[in-house]
Amino acid sequence: MRPRTLLRAALALLATAAAALTLSPAQPAAASSAAALPPHVFAPYFEAWTGEDPATLSEQSGAKYLTMAFLQAATRGSCTAYWNGDTEMPIAASTFGASITKIRNAGGDVIPSFGGYTATNTGTEIADSCSNVNSIAAVFQSVITTYGVTRIDLDIEDNSLNNSAGIDRRNKAIKLTQDWAAANGRTVQFSYTLPTTTHGLADSGLAVLRNAKANNARIDVVNIMTFDYYDGAAHNMADDTRTATTGLHAQLSALYPDKTPAQIWNMIGVTEMIGIDDYGPAETFRTADAAPVLDWATSKGLAMISFWALQRDNGGCPGVGGSDSCSGLDQSTWYFSRAFAPFSGDGQPPGDGFSLDVSPASGSVDPGATTTATVSTTLTGGNAQTVTLAATGAPTGVTATLSPASVTTGGSSTLTLATTSAAQPGSYPITVTGTSPSGSHTATFTLTINGSTGGTMGNPGFESGALSPWTCQTGSAVVGSPAHSGVHALRVSPTQSQTGQCAQSVTLAPNHAYTLKAWVQGNYAFVGVSGGATASTWTSSSGWKELSLPFTTGSSGTVTVTVNGWYGQDDVHADDFSIS
Repeated sequence: MRPRTLLRAALALLATAAAALTLSPAQPAAASSAAALPPHVFAPYFEAWTGEDPATLSEQSGAKYLTMAFLQAATRGSCTAYWNGDTEMPIAASTFGASITKIRNAGGDVIPSFGGYTATNTGTEIADSCSNVNSIAAVFQSVITTYGVTRIDLDIEDNSLNNSAGIDRRNKAIKLTQDWAAANGRTVQFSYTLPTTTHGLADSGLAVLRNAKANNARIDVVNIMTFDYYDGAAHNMADDTRTATTGLHAQLSALYPDKTPAQIWNMIGVTEMIGIDDYGPAETFRTADAAPVLDWATSKGLAMISFWALQRDNGGCPGVGGSDSCSGLDQSTWYFSRAFAPFSGDGQPPGDGFSLDVSPASGSVDPGATTTATVSTTLTGGNAQTVTLAATGAPTGVTATLSPASVTTGGSSTLTLATTSAAQPGSYPITVTGTSPSGSHTATFTLTINGSTGGTMGNPGFESGALSPWTCQTGSAVVGSPAHSGVHALRVSPTQSQTGQCAQSVTLAPNHAYTLKAWVQGNYAFVGVSGGATASTWTSSSGWKELSLPFTTGSSGTVTVTVNGWYGQDDVHADDFSIS
């Protein structure tokens, strides 16, 4: 998670040391073994460095399942992991063992999490730190046998996303651990927690999953952090959760073509940052956002809902962003924990009894042509009902029909999209809604109408020698070196109070899918779009690196392309922008 800082880590060690003085000299019992987690689980992150008892907070909050953060090496280069990298908190029954047993006895469980922002930023994430794959696997196996857990979470962000050797070691260790578990009759799952854009994973996150697949490492859950988008835009966090998971579903469907749409949804998790996040008020997850996210996760059959962090779930600091101990909202204590608690269990949607899918989920046609898709309903509980179907979102020149227009739960219908020569090129989301007496669900078909979409960037390689048509914050300039190609490039210069952002408005086709590409170098180099679309990606690289950012325009087709560094960091250079 993002809120980790070295200062907080230092304070955490002091708090842990103080708490250790009050420990009973008796050796705590080892944690009891666990059954498999429920297929749909709410498990907020517990900040393990605070000295608080996870079992006590679990009981008080009603959050029966906890994701415990974080396990990491104490020093770069070590192959030994500790809680919070604190050598006084080893992987042992004496550390949290009794608390985990108490949580299990109350019907819950824990998910130990490796990594986090501090570890991935300091080289102490276990696979970044340790160069021996067998030793990394031994650490994973030690956590499983010590605490009897059935899932391990790997929170990978920041520099770890650019450490290809660490990525490969981590995934090889996952495969070794899965083979070990199978040979010893154990159940073990692995989840990856990764940063996301508002429309799915950036390339760096996808690279982690591609490497896992190449190493035959099974990833059971891909948990995306639906916050910290770093795009300078105002956000509706519940809406962004829906668009981010929908984008991830498409990405995972391409990566795992043998899985059904329902199976893909069931390997997706979301982690919110409740309240005002560490990016600022533009990203505030409000109490009103909890119900839409719960409904969305339940209707799609997601594997997991989480949030950062259990100790933030109170209204102790209204208006304060990024605190580890309060949300910054005027809220009741444990509001979010109690709102999301019903998600844990078998995941059957309460009272509505059916799910809805469209297959295929997208299609392309030339103007004047027709495409079809199958709309399927599945009974998930209760008795079969009549489901009435409707399709909305068709643009001018497109007619959407469903035949039949209503089905009995378990039945299917054909969605037909007929275009005329007046249909404008672009991509258009067509929403199919199924309504029964006890509830409704939606599914989306993306219609792409082929044709010229137009739209180019001005001065994409800065070869004019001037900034125009880019507009930039103070300090930015066109420079002669370093340049990725040609003789010029852009330099953006962050300060303590600004990111050095440069921006350019570009008019593209409405409702059309595009990819923005740019070459950048520097620490925390961000590229994004805002306005008619919202997406961003970033990297830290000492040499030129190409960033690729997919996005979809809105009804106007106009977006603002941005490039920036980060507060207090060094200069960032950019060159050779393109949109295709």
